[in-house]
Amino acid sequence: MKRYEAILFDIDDTLLDFKQSEHVALEQLLASFNVRMTDEVKSRYVDINSGLWRAFERGEVDREEVLIGRHTKLFDSLGLTVDGPQVEQQYRDYLHAGVHMIEGALEIVQTLSAHYPLYIVTNGVTETQFKRLESSGLLPYFQDIFVSDATGSQKPMKPFFDYVFDRIPNVEPEKGLIIGDSVTADIAGGRMYGLDTCWFNPNEVAATIESTYEIRHLNELKSLLYVQAGLSE
Repeated sequence: MKRYEAILFDIDDTLLDFKQSEHVALEQLLASFNVRMTDEVKSRYVDINSGLWRAFERGEVDREEVLIGRHTKLFDSLGLTVDGPQVEQQYRDYLHAGVHMIEGALEIVQTLSAHYPLYIVTNGVTETQFKRLESSGLLPYFQDIFVSDATGSQKPMKPFFDYVFDRIPNVEPEKGLIIGDSVTADIAGGRMYGLDTCWFNPNEVAATIESTYEIRHLNELKSLLYVQAGLSE
């Protein structure tokens, strides 16, 4: 097996439990408008938000349309008119304050960082992602952080990966491994760019695209990458 020269980690729902952080932030936001979080309201938000992010990944809308539109559309559906930018900032403040880790994330990053150069590749907002990584204790273990709003494009687009590999010294894509939960952004994007891919699939969802590796728990990376590197545990 080849020896990887760069390990690229996604953040949301790979290292940090964004769904839990999102749930808490949304609950707090709704409460500030005297709206109770119900399963129906949460489902409505998830549909709106995920639809906008998928459109963003396809290059159909820009980041501001996602961030502001998800709130204005949700509150419109609840019969409330809100100031989109103001509500987005309020939501982001709640999101910054809540960090929920995927089980084993800190331990595996600490372990792998002693043997591999680690990088973050993520879609999202730079300020939010840096603050969440810092609060979680993960930030010091990464050599660089690449966030879509700073790169000018997003996973799975080729320009995003061009930006990343222009800034990772002396590493060709075929010597890199991307680890993430998103079939479209991480696995399809990585395959398109010539990276090996590791699909983090804790819920055992049926595969729709082939990945180089597939794991259910982050601690599986230790055995996989130690064997790959010829190291003993």
